Amino acid sequence: QVQLVESGGGLVQAGGSLRLSCAASGSTASFNAIAWYRQGSGTLRGLIAAIRRDGVTMYEDSVKGRFTISRDNAKNTVYLQMNRLKAEDTAVYYCAAGPNLSRDPLRYPYWGQGTQVTVPT
Repeated sequence: QVQLVESGGGLVQAGGSLRLSCAASGSTASFNAIAWYRQGSGTLRGLIAAIRRDGVTMYEDSVKGRFTISRDNAKNTVYLQMNRLKAEDTAVYYCAAGPNLSRDPLRYPYWGQGTQVTVPT
């Protein structure tokens, strides 16, 4: 069993920064890859970034250059540093874990409960 706990969400003004954390526990083989997804009001859940245990990353185009994903394997924690936040970044952010790096949410069997990020207009 794998448990994921997100933290670090909140309200931030446009142009500001937040750092989200995703702490994983359980079978380490199950979270070779950890991804961050987000779901805004009325939108589908979409990939933001993902990182493999060896450090290989992937990003969604709209966050490239603003968001950085990283992981501390010793702490089983993945971080999402979000800079220059915009109103359209407002969403619930979820971390997900799976055996392989993928954009497909179905490839991640384990999900956290989500953390709200709000960037007022």
